[in-house]
Amino acid sequence: MSSVPSGSTQPRFTTLHRAQRVRFRRAVTLMLMTLVLPGSAQLVAGSRRVGRIALRTWLTLAVLALVAAVASYVWHGVAFWAGTNTGLLQLLRVGLMALAVGWAYLFVDAWRLGQPLTLQRQHRLAVVGVNGFLCFSVAGALLFGAHVVGVQRQFMITMFGEGSAVSAAEGRYNVLLMGGDAGAGRWGLRPDSMTVASIDAETGKTVLISLPRNMQNFPFAEGSVMAEQFPDGFDVEGMYLNGLATWALDHAELFKGSENPGVDATVQGVEGITGLDINYWAMVNLEGFKDLVDAVGGVELNVRQPIPVGLPHEESFHYIEPGKRTLDGHDTLWFARAREGSDDYSRMARQKCVMSAMLQQVSPQDALRNFEKIAGASSAMVSTDVPRGEVDRFVELALKARSQKIATLSLVPPMINTADPDIALVQRKVAAVIARAEGRQPAPDTAEAAPAADAPTEEDAASTTTDATPDAGSDGTAETPAPAGDDASAPATPTAPTTPDDVTGGSIGSLSEGYAANQSEDLGAVC
Repeated sequence: MSSVPSGSTQPRFTTLHRAQRVRFRRAVTLMLMTLVLPGSAQLVAGSRRVGRIALRTWLTLAVLALVAAVASYVWHGVAFWAGTNTGLLQLLRVGLMALAVGWAYLFVDAWRLGQPLTLQRQHRLAVVGVNGFLCFSVAGALLFGAHVVGVQRQFMITMFGEGSAVSAAEGRYNVLLMGGDAGAGRWGLRPDSMTVASIDAETGKTVLISLPRNMQNFPFAEGSVMAEQFPDGFDVEGMYLNGLATWALDHAELFKGSENPGVDATVQGVEGITGLDINYWAMVNLEGFKDLVDAVGGVELNVRQPIPVGLPHEESFHYIEPGKRTLDGHDTLWFARAREGSDDYSRMARQKCVMSAMLQQVSPQDALRNFEKIAGASSAMVSTDVPRGEVDRFVELALKARSQKIATLSLVPPMINTADPDIALVQRKVAAVIARAEGRQPAPDTAEAAPAADAPTEEDAASTTTDATPDAGSDGTAETPAPAGDDASAPATPTAPTTPDDVTGGSIGSLSEGYAANQSEDLGAVC
């Protein structure tokens, strides 16, 4: 008698168990369908109208993404334009948020269509877990993407203005890069370092031209405000190139309508010295520079000599020892600015090393991974007149420059006497280094009989040599080294230029010798 109930119950149990498994697989399948093809679950088991709208939206976005990817691969300018257009970025941000909400709704609806209340307890819990994981993962990723796009948009608005674009000058963009020396008791953000980045508008080939901050008696660009004030050159006693900013701020009424009279005066001076038309400028607050270095995970530099970090009385005082070193933001800032045992010209060389290393080492992957930190550090650190519409162009040129050597020219003694510079010689040297960077021989009347690119003259060697002697005052006496952050006004060099033999002594001799010996037009001798 007992065998009959037993036999009739077993098939019923098996059938029920099989039905439970089928419903469980169906519920999971509906959620996976929503993950792969949003709206397909609704087309199969729910509202066909909702499914059609979702599916058409998804297919449209997929086609647009594919077209954008192909266009960006074929022409990088498309991606750079999209990443710098604030209107498009806002549209993308809103679109990502809407997509996150819509996709999350489809996941919840797919869970409902799976009839979770008809499932066994363990299957019900599994379906809830899977649905929650998929829903929050997809929606979270889209919302994070919207956040990154919002950060980029805010960065573009904060960093760049809406000015009109300026055409390249003779096929090159000349950008004045200034390191601002801000500090307590200072009037304005005074340039502590000045470098012109001359960039080929087609190839991105870059030449860095460093100007000493203690240059005197130089002319200004013709027709400029400063040229009208100083027709015979900037001969104000006790003032140098880096003092133009403070002079202009004291005479701001001369620069009517200008938002940055100090920068305008500095640009006019640099144009008069180099003979180049400056297209744009960028001012970097050096104190904020360390945040940018930390944001990208540090920078690797080839240290040629011990560099002091901090002041001797500070508990954290130490030296950066010679060798390949990966420095954080704090140490990188001191590497670029330390004065103890060196001078303005060695600092100029080290600063170019840092700029070159940052350009070469920061990969797109690092930039994306640390995007928010980089954007925050950059917007607080940099001010510039580059318009938003030109940013995509410079990003593309920067990526091209990464694969090429950076040519350099330092306008330092013995080639240039900063107290009484030979401006004609300066402009010949600038024209010559640009000509060689472009792969052409300098004209005979431009570079003094056109020396071969691989056979530099003694003057060429000096043009990329750091002065090993301490800074000298107007009376020829040595200046006491000052820690970074002290007064940026540096006295001029002695009236009589030094000879090349004079640049190998002192505590930075090894740096100077290597810098003078290497004429491959890159920074390998000092970095």
